[in-house]
Amino acid sequence: MFLELLGVIFAGVTGALVVYAANRATGGRLPRWLVPAVAGLAMITATISLEYSWYGRTVAALPEGLVVADRVEDRAFFRPWTYLVPYIDRFVAVDRASMQTNPDRPDERIANMYFFGRWAPLRRVPVAFDCAGNRRAALVEGADIAPDGGIAGAEWTQAPPDDPLLAAACAES
Repeated sequence: MFLELLGVIFAGVTGALVVYAANRATGGRLPRWLVPAVAGLAMITATISLEYSWYGRTVAALPEGLVVADRVEDRAFFRPWTYLVPYIDRFVAVDRASMQTNPDRPDERIANMYFFGRWAPLRRVPVAFDCAGNRRAALVEGADIAPDGGIAGAEWTQAPPDDPLLAAACAES
């Protein structure tokens, strides 16, 4: 966040210096208001660029085994350009490298889900998936592996048929 702030400030200073240099080269013929106007426009442009490129930069930096399962596009009235082109401000990734399966229950899997947000801390939640039953359960305190190999103490949620989280966890690698 701090580096992005520095980048936005640098864009504003650069825009102002370009107009200042152009004004000096033309003998002071440019209007005085142009320097702060271009500096502000450069800062807004840099901010918009950083907002829209966050998702791509973050996904490119994901380690091997993390698969993006779902993403959320956002629109906001104070960002009117987002109504034309919404931007992605959060997404969920399944860690297929940490996937655990039980040979006695091949349709049940446990994997870590990572919740990424633009201005939010990274959250990791272990989740159990029942691929045959089309359901999933967050493994919070009290949930454990039962003696029969199933998941005990978990609250299962029936997933919709097109659930992207279940599809990412149950896909064969």
